[in-house]
Amino acid sequence: MWRGPRRVRHGVRRGAGALTAAAALALAFVGPGTQPAAAASGCPGHQVRTVPFATGQLQVYRSGQYVCAVTLARSPGPRRQMSVSLQARGARAVVDSGRFTRLAGPVKVRATHRCVRAVGVVSGKKGASGWMLC
Repeated sequence: MWRGPRRVRHGVRRGAGALTAAAALALAFVGPGTQPAAAASGCPGHQVRTVPFATGQLQVYRSGQYVCAVTLARSPGPRRQMSVSLQARGARAVVDSGRFTRLAGPVKVRATHRCVRAVGVVSGKKGASGWMLC
């Protein structure tokens, strides 16, 4: 009985298992704080604007037809009032507001061929993007 294809499949499975183990080992050594900004914020896509302000920063991302925004506290700590608002021109704003330790959002709007504006607030201080991506 010929066993050529079975060995090849078995070898591929073994190789895939070794690759998975190697990837898991590599991830174990990466450590916290080394993930991309989009992964940390929860927004997909590429960052198009950062608006720093006294108590935090507003980050805006774009992915295809969607725009996403988050507000990050400058120094994470106790819960404080935070919010993020994102509005496509001609539509109502999408808002996430509450008492958070480090992050408000993400909020996402569909903005096909429309300008958007974003506002972030941490402890009463705010940063705004103005109309952009027009």
